[in-house]
Amino acid sequence: MDLETIKMEVTSNPEYVSIIRLTVSGIANKIGFSLDDIEDIKVAVSEACTNAIKHSLDDKFLVQFSILENGLTIEVEDKGSGYDVQSLQEPDLTDPKESGLGLFIIKTLMDEVSTTSNSNEGTRVKMTKYLGVGI
Repeated sequence: MDLETIKMEVTSNPEYVSIIRLTVSGIANKIGFSLDDIEDIKVAVSEACTNAIKHSLDDKFLVQFSILENGLTIEVEDKGSGYDVQSLQEPDLTDPKESGLGLFIIKTLMDEVSTTSNSNEGTRVKMTKYLGVGI
């Protein structure tokens, strides 16, 4: 159950990712996340926002922070052309590529991650981090 929701509509400009990082850092701190968890959340959100900026066909994207009783859910949504989520493969970490690691990084750092994508509505990455998980 969401206790509070904060929504941001952000111009697709890479310079604004730092503002989103500051926002999520403040929210996560208020909830009570550790500094390590806050850093993980900031990296995951940065990756999702960078993907939205890179792939959106619009000049803006949406970020929504949902404060939970036991954590934080962040959704990043763009109006891009979408892609086949099922076709994504795990990256070959023995032969890393210059791009294509974003979703892998997000899934590694967050407790739950889901992605929906289609050509009509764009892409939404929903990621959740729970308080006290992994301690």
